[in-house]
Amino acid sequence: MTLPCITAARRFDVQAHVPFWIDAEQVGWIRASDVPSLARWPDVFDLDNARVTLTPTFNTVDLRSAALGSVIGALAAEGRIPGWRNETYAIRNAFDAPPLAYIERAASRFFGTMTYAVHLNGVVEYADGAPQLWIARRSDTKATDPGMLDNVVAGGIGWGFGVEATIIKECWEEAGIPEEIAARAVAGRTAHVLQSLPEGTQAEQIFIYDLALPADFAPRNQDGEVGEHRLARIDEVARWIEEGAMTVDASLATLDCLLRRRWIDEDACAGIEALFVPPVFA
Repeated sequence: MTLPCITAARRFDVQAHVPFWIDAEQVGWIRASDVPSLARWPDVFDLDNARVTLTPTFNTVDLRSAALGSVIGALAAEGRIPGWRNETYAIRNAFDAPPLAYIERAASRFFGTMTYAVHLNGVVEYADGAPQLWIARRSDTKATDPGMLDNVVAGGIGWGFGVEATIIKECWEEAGIPEEIAARAVAGRTAHVLQSLPEGTQAEQIFIYDLALPADFAPRNQDGEVGEHRLARIDEVARWIEEGAMTVDASLATLDCLLRRRWIDEDACAGIEALFVPPVFA
């Protein structure tokens, strides 16, 4: 049986989307049904049946960002781009690539641009007992996946932040984990998601980490984005993943941890290895 999170992570219909290009490079996927809404800005976008292209006259990062910003503001005011975050994301197809433009985080899924995130598995190992994982439940007011189960720490990487800096920031904000503990996080693998969502396309690279937490430590949310934390047995977490109670991203990050530590059998995760290989983004 293929787990629902593995199927969902690559549930994407190319035929229902149009590539979005900037400066001779595909940088996203826009739903075909959303393309007509961009026709109001003929000075910003070149539209044809094959692609949406940002007009080449916008040939600097600042010019592209300003042009896209005016469009994004108008679409958000109309409710076409929900969940405004006041966070800046860079449009770039590789994490270490120079940005082609900057956009509001909420617009990344409308344009289907590549985003980056960190997910931490909070692991508690006991000398005289089975290991357990700290699991968070997302706040009911979150813009995405409200109320669903999540990793103890998970967050998008905004422009200007590296992976390590994001880990330290998110550890404190989401779980009250101090920097001296957060700095001990150990890298796992990197998962790649390309899925269709109600708000557009999630094209995301997820940096997965494990963090050993002291047995006497209990996470305490600081920013209101987490409803509660639960310390759970491995079999409980595996059941939540199988039932689809955890977000797709958190499920993949957790499965990576469980597989690397040989806490579950590989046969239970058919197809997951393909998610550690980037999908074709062109």
